Amino acid sequence: MVVERDIDDLPKNEANYTALTPLWFLDRAAMVYPNRKSLVHGSIEYTWLQTYRRCRQLASALTKRSVTFGSTVAVIAPNVPAMYEAHFGIPMAGAVLNAVNVRLNADTIAFLLGHCSAAVVMVDQEFFPLAEEALKVLENKSKGKSNRPLLIVIADKNCDPAPVQYALEKGAIEYEQFLETGDPEFPWNPPQDEWQSIALGYTSGTTASPKGVVLHHRGAYLMAMSNAVVWSMKEGAVYLWTLPMFHCNGWCFTWTLAAICGTNICLRQVTAKAVYSTITHLGVTHFSAAPVVLNTIVNAPKEETILPLPRLVHVSTAGASPPPSVLAAMTQRGFRVLHTYGLSETYGPSTICTWKPEWDLLPTDVQARLNARQGVRYVSLEKLDVINPKDMTPVPADGKTMGEIVFKGNVVMKGYLKNPKANEAAFAGGWYHSGDLAVKHPDGYIEIKDRSKDIIISGGENISSVEVENILYQHPAILEVSVVARPDEQWGESPCAFVTLKPNVKETDQQQLAKDIMNFSRSKMPRYWVPKSVVFGPLPKTATGKIQKHLLRAKAKEMGPVGKSRL
Repeated sequence: MVVERDIDDLPKNEANYTALTPLWFLDRAAMVYPNRKSLVHGSIEYTWLQTYRRCRQLASALTKRSVTFGSTVAVIAPNVPAMYEAHFGIPMAGAVLNAVNVRLNADTIAFLLGHCSAAVVMVDQEFFPLAEEALKVLENKSKGKSNRPLLIVIADKNCDPAPVQYALEKGAIEYEQFLETGDPEFPWNPPQDEWQSIALGYTSGTTASPKGVVLHHRGAYLMAMSNAVVWSMKEGAVYLWTLPMFHCNGWCFTWTLAAICGTNICLRQVTAKAVYSTITHLGVTHFSAAPVVLNTIVNAPKEETILPLPRLVHVSTAGASPPPSVLAAMTQRGFRVLHTYGLSETYGPSTICTWKPEWDLLPTDVQARLNARQGVRYVSLEKLDVINPKDMTPVPADGKTMGEIVFKGNVVMKGYLKNPKANEAAFAGGWYHSGDLAVKHPDGYIEIKDRSKDIIISGGENISSVEVENILYQHPAILEVSVVARPDEQWGESPCAFVTLKPNVKETDQQQLAKDIMNFSRSKMPRYWVPKSVVFGPLPKTATGKIQKHLLRAKAKEMGPVGKSRL
């Protein structure tokens, strides 16, 4: 074995080496732009100096309660100032942030709080009853043996104060009062080791208990910087929070905004009207959203839009494969869409469909199709590939051969909390396995064809539900569509399309409309891809706008098998 030697024997020392952490971004923002707006939420505004002092107060107050290294603080809140402050204040105390999805039920939240041994629960006033119920479930399941966490209620001046009063009567501490117990000049310490955990997020847990994804300071730093680099975000950008901060820590943009000394615009509830309004009146330059949110924006009634846009607005989208038709519609309205892809286990988006100048000369529909691909690796990701999961060999770059997307590098999670079995499977062969199936094109760009569990196998043939959906989105009556497998007497299973119609579509005979959609499909796709059944109604979604296919698969199964004689 050859021992590598450097040209020197110079050691690391405290002057030339320090652990990477995004916490220093806030310290710098407060020094460089102390009076620039850091955050706007309705009538509430803060500067970067104020945000820094508030985060230090939070860290100090937590430390006084013995919440520090090895502690976890859960936050159940929408996009409000306290949620942003938690991304700095909690790790400044040495503790780990667990940002909780507000759409989870009480039983699931009880599991998360128990699994991570949360020392503190910070909860927005709207969701206090949910947290209260979750804590009761946790206490009952542990038979009173679990330590009850410190409960802090976050008041919102833009909302009815009654829920806050209720929470105080139940023994909770109001967030602002809690901050007052802390020191705004608190001498916080950065992590000694960049491998130290900064955040914990839980997967959806659709088939089993949710898995706790543990992220470290190093990865958060690198991803935050990468966001700015791949998106060419300028210093002082104005970012609208349509993406929940509890989802992959807002794809690490919580820390990116401090790095570029930008301004955070918080939205408690995301509507197309609010998006257009903030763009026009608050100078929004960037926002991130799932494709479902983009679909809402392009299909908003005229009275809820403000067009043309006052400036070019940059949009980052991920979470599901965006239909090319939606991407084209966004472009036509003056948005420039950056398509990314990633998972909770990779700190959020970690691939990007990098736009190439030569694409500018192509027809709009071709541009949209190219931009719908998941693309190439982020600057901070060392390795990305599509492999045959059986022998771990890369698939050919032919745009046809499917394999599993795998990752390797500094923006891959530390692992799943207290789950060695899941870690062994996730990191098999020295790669992180995504479970997403894709092809690799001749230009090296990858394109997702499906989740492994979402592939429809009809008569032995694989059908990509994503490809069927992309075609169906071209139908003029369809607002949203999700395609899943339904049992089929003849073929084992066949595509079933769950459809939400556009608001302007008149109520007609649904059976006739279903036939029209099938006829449209036959003219656009192979016959065996054509949905044999169409179901109309709203689609179930996660808090980040992802369609919950597992619920639709269960519904399709309950519907029973499609008969041989059916359409």
